[in-house]
Amino acid sequence: MNGFEKRTALIKSKIMKTTISMLKNWEPKRLRIADIAREAGVSQVTIYNYFGSKEMLFGESFKDFVQQAIDEFREEMSRQASLKELIAYCIFKEKETYSSLPPALIKELMVDNQEMYVYIQQQYDEQIMPLMVQMVEEGKARGEISDKVSVKAVLLTIQLYMKSSGEMLDSVAKHEDKDAFLEELVHLFFYGLCGREPL
Repeated sequence: MNGFEKRTALIKSKIMKTTISMLKNWEPKRLRIADIAREAGVSQVTIYNYFGSKEMLFGESFKDFVQQAIDEFREEMSRQASLKELIAYCIFKEKETYSSLPPALIKELMVDNQEMYVYIQQQYDEQIMPLMVQMVEEGKARGEISDKVSVKAVLLTIQLYMKSSGEMLDSVAKHEDKDAFLEELVHLFFYGLCGREPL
């Protein structure tokens, strides 16, 4: 990228990050381009030139948010973290997303918006699922997962945990010793009720 393209990319990124940040506290219908422009320190004309409309800005900002989450997970994997650490990371990130963005907004962007739904599904198939498979296969290679358990079964269990991550972490927050209780939940995921099976 040349200097102009770099500046353009930086401005667009700032606008999208500002939009996501503001959507945490504003209803989408009430949030105006003027509000975002003021917060981002740019003109409304600049936003319209880059995104065309408020709806397009919201969509592009959410896509950027999703891609950032995928990139962060990929980076976490490259740190050679154990499978246990990666599962804990996934649970926390899932909770963080759903607690920071209003459920109505997530529904509007991921379910009601057909184009966005297709985009999310595409990212899941092309980026997220291969990363999850890689994570599980590497865990198996390091001996963190029993040979008796298939990759498919592990992925299904991870998905079940992720779907209930909000409720689990709400329970953790109410517990006297949060770290110990979270450790118990992660232990249950890996070793079940009876503890680790002898190798």
